[in-house]
Amino acid sequence: MSTRLLPLLIVLMAAVLLALGVPLGVSVARAEQQKVVIDRMDDTARFAALAQFVTEEVPGGSRPTSTDERLETLQTELTSYHEVYGIKAGVFYRNHIPMANAPTTWFLPQTGEVREAFDEALLSRRSHDPQQVWPWQDGTLVVASPVIRDGDVVAVVVTESPTDSMASRTLRGWLIIAAGETAAMLLAVGAALRLTGWVLRPVRVLDATTHDIATGRLKSRVAPAGGPPELRRLARSFNEMADHVEDVLEQQRAFVADASHQLRNPLAALLLRIELLALELPEGNEEIASVQTEGKRLARVLDDLLDLALAEHTQADLAVTDVGALAAERVAAWAPTAEAKGVRLVGDCPPTTGWADPVALSSALDAVIDNAVKFTPADETVRVTAASTGDSATVVVTDEGPGLTDDELARVGDRFWRSGRHQNIKGSGLGLSICRALLAAGDGSITFAHHEPHGLAVTVTVPRSGNRGEPAESYGLTDR
Repeated sequence: MSTRLLPLLIVLMAAVLLALGVPLGVSVARAEQQKVVIDRMDDTARFAALAQFVTEEVPGGSRPTSTDERLETLQTELTSYHEVYGIKAGVFYRNHIPMANAPTTWFLPQTGEVREAFDEALLSRRSHDPQQVWPWQDGTLVVASPVIRDGDVVAVVVTESPTDSMASRTLRGWLIIAAGETAAMLLAVGAALRLTGWVLRPVRVLDATTHDIATGRLKSRVAPAGGPPELRRLARSFNEMADHVEDVLEQQRAFVADASHQLRNPLAALLLRIELLALELPEGNEEIASVQTEGKRLARVLDDLLDLALAEHTQADLAVTDVGALAAERVAAWAPTAEAKGVRLVGDCPPTTGWADPVALSSALDAVIDNAVKFTPADETVRVTAASTGDSATVVVTDEGPGLTDDELARVGDRFWRSGRHQNIKGSGLGLSICRALLAAGDGSITFAHHEPHGLAVTVTVPRSGNRGEPAESYGLTDR
C-alpha cells in the first residue's frame, strides 16, 4: 500500500510546490524588468531635462551650427552613459534628426520597437512598459520620454538597453527559488515517509495478525499502539472480535469433545449388550449384524470428532524433523495393509529436513496413505515421494484410484464430506479435516490435485525452517 500512497503524496506535494514556484518565478522576472524600466525612465527624464534648453535645430534639418554648451554637456552625458552601461541613448528631434546620440552611429530605425516608442513619445506620453523579456530571449528594453518646451514636444529621448545583466539576476533569483523548492520537496518527502509509515504500520500489523488467525494461531493479537486514533480504535475492536471468536470456537471445541467423550461410554455399553444379545439369537442374524455395523461406525465418528477437536487446539511441538525418514517409516507401517488388499505401496523418500511436529506429521501421513490405499483397486500402485523445494519440504502421495471430479476437488477436506460415488467405503469424512488441522498448527498445508491418467495426488507441505510461522512478531503483536 505504501508504494501506492507515497507516490501519490509526492505527486500532490510536487504539484503544490510547482503551483507556488511558477508564479513566484514569473513575479521575480517581472520585478527585475520593472526595476530596469524604472531606472531607464529616470535616466530618460534626466536627459530630457538637459535637452530641454538646447538650441533648436537649424531649418532644413541639420544640427545647430552655433556652439551650445548644453548640447556638448548632453552629448558628453550620453557618451559616458553608453560607455559605462553599454546602453544606447539618443535625443531625436521630431524630424528624426539626432540632437545627440551615443554611439554616434545609432539612429532611429524605420520600424521596430524603438520607432514605436519614439512615435508614442511624440504624443507627449511616456512609452508603455515594454513586453516581458525572458532570460532565454535575445531582446532589448526600449524606453522613450518626450522633451517638452513651452508645452510642445520638441524632441524625444530614447534608450535601448541590453538585457544580459537583467537575465542573470532573474536566473539567480530562479535558482534561489529552485533551491528552496528542492529543500521543501525533500522535507515534504521525509514528512510523507513518516506519515505513510505512521498510518500504514497499524495496517500492516492488522494484516499480519489477520493472517495468523486465519492460519490457526488464534492467540495472536494486535498491539494497539501508534497510528491514527481511528486505526487504534480499529485495533482494539479487532482484538475484542478475536477474543469473542476464540471464546466461541473454544466453546464449540469443548462441546464437541465433551459430547464425544460422554457418548462413547453409553455407546460402548450398548455395543456390548448387542453382542450379548447376538449370542442368544441364531448365528448370521442380519438385523443384529446391521446394528453392530452402524454402532461401530458411530463409534468411529465419535473418535474422529474427539481427535478433530483436540487437533484444532493442540499446540504443535515443532522441531527439525527428517521428513524423508518419517515418510519411509509410515510407508513401512502401511505396507502390510496395502499388501493384504493387493495394492503396491512404493516409497521414494530421500533424507529431507523440515520444521514440523513429528507426531502430527505422522498422523497426517497416516490419514493420507490410508485414504490412498482404501480407494486404490487391487494391482494398482500408491506412490509416496519426499522432496524439498526451496523453503518447503513436501511429501506427495499419488494413487491410481478413481480420483475426484473438479467439483469434488473443491470440497475434499471439508468436515463430514464424502464423495457420493464412495459411500460404500467405510469412513467418517473427518480424516482429511483432522490432517489439515494437524498440519496448520505447524504452518503446514495439504493440497489436492488430479493424478494422470487417473487417481488423486495429495501434497503435504511443511516449512524447512521455523521463520515462516513467526513473521508477524516483529510488527508488535502480543499474546503470542
